[in-house]
Amino acid sequence: QLQLVESGGGLVQAGGSLRLSCAASESIGSLNAGWYRQAPGKQREFVARIRTTGSTNYSDSVKGRFTISRDDRKNSVSLQMNSLKPEDTAVYYCHCAGIVREYWGRGTLVTVSS
Repeated sequence: QLQLVESGGGLVQAGGSLRLSCAASESIGSLNAGWYRQAPGKQREFVARIRTTGSTNYSDSVKGRFTISRDDRKNSVSLQMNSLKPEDTAVYYCHCAGIVREYWGRGTLVTVSS
């Protein structure tokens, strides 16, 4: 079964940048990939998606600040996060989905201090 492992989280000051990475245990070339996040006391929410075609979608809250990318040769998905805000503080989850199944990583914590 496909496994996803996130990395790159940490503590950063407001206005700073972080790059999250998601390493897959096998090929994700046939899967749409994305990132979700869950802040303390809130429901998990969509952040960004990149389809197999390379087309992307972003939530309004991160549009213009975050960039999602994928490297199918390396079975990886990344999220470049710039101009971070305290409200971006959350556990970020990598997500891959096909027609039948979806897969989640365990998450990586991003904390943005004001």
